Amino acid sequence: MDKVKGKKIFVGMSGGVDSSVSALLLKQEGYDVTGVFIKVWQPDFVECTWKEDRLDAMRVCAQLEIPFVTLDLEKEYKREVIDYMIDEYKVGRTPNPDVMCNRYVKFGAFWDWAKDNGADFIATGHYANTDNQNLIVSKDKNKDQTYFLWTLNKNDLEHILFPIGNMEKSKVRKIAEKNNIYTSHKKDSQGLCFIGTIDIKDFLKSQIESQKGNIVNENGNVIGHHEGVIFYTIGERHGFTITEKSTEEKPYFIVAKDFENNLLVVSHHKPEEKVGDEFEIEKVNFVNDRVEEEKTYSARARYRAPLSKIKIRNENGKWIVKKVEGDLVPVSGQSLVIYDNEKCIGGGIIL
Repeated sequence: MDKVKGKKIFVGMSGGVDSSVSALLLKQEGYDVTGVFIKVWQPDFVECTWKEDRLDAMRVCAQLEIPFVTLDLEKEYKREVIDYMIDEYKVGRTPNPDVMCNRYVKFGAFWDWAKDNGADFIATGHYANTDNQNLIVSKDKNKDQTYFLWTLNKNDLEHILFPIGNMEKSKVRKIAEKNNIYTSHKKDSQGLCFIGTIDIKDFLKSQIESQKGNIVNENGNVIGHHEGVIFYTIGERHGFTITEKSTEEKPYFIVAKDFENNLLVVSHHKPEEKVGDEFEIEKVNFVNDRVEEEKTYSARARYRAPLSKIKIRNENGKWIVKKVEGDLVPVSGQSLVIYDNEKCIGGGIIL
């Protein structure tokens, strides 16, 4: 405790049980803890939940007898997360806004503010671990959130703590209950980063004009219609209308998007059966170590997807990923996150 006693740490308080327990544990360890609720931009038509979440965070801080601060990062969130997401969809890509929220809001603007206010560290309720400036998967594999943290680097990890990363979710709940934490029975939030429960398609339709188009099969025959290519993702099998039924009672999967002609291409075969063995990634970040080009790593291209085996190499400044084993489906705009056993070594955006 002597090493941490008096060290100033700001904890991102979402009003949920994970960040509440994180603040509790850090106080018990002897840190000088301040709870911070980050206020972000929300669309007008979304039910206002941030005030309730802020109140929950404030109540927990009162219970823990620690200071509470509200940090307004609306402009940063709108610019770096929402505008980015809309721009990506407009050009036919499927972005991951939670990754950018972590990079530019939680571990960007929040840290800049905390540092200016004398912080030694910041902490969040993410399920992840660190070890010698490496990013390590959480003990609770079902809750692990390293997929959303691949943009962090070793300099970031010098001042970031994940207090619950070495625990199962059930243990976090038990700690909250044992200490009578106000949020101990609060349900986990779902949805877009801080915005909450909002359907991405509904949100996009409020920001981008719909443009209905045709659905074609692999032979180019029109068999249905959709509400706009930008609202769909490779691999989806719902949300579009098939008017020409086939004799096969099998679902159709979106296997390609023709953005220029506003066409969706569908097939009875899953996308992983249709894509090639190699693809390119950009905006690549390695948390600490550089990759070994002959080494086989694990990777996933969406959150909680099964890990696949890959190799990665650099050709004239371009990073090429080669699939070795598994059903990895590269979707343009999504994050490919790379692992070396329990270590998350980084990732990139799929082109």
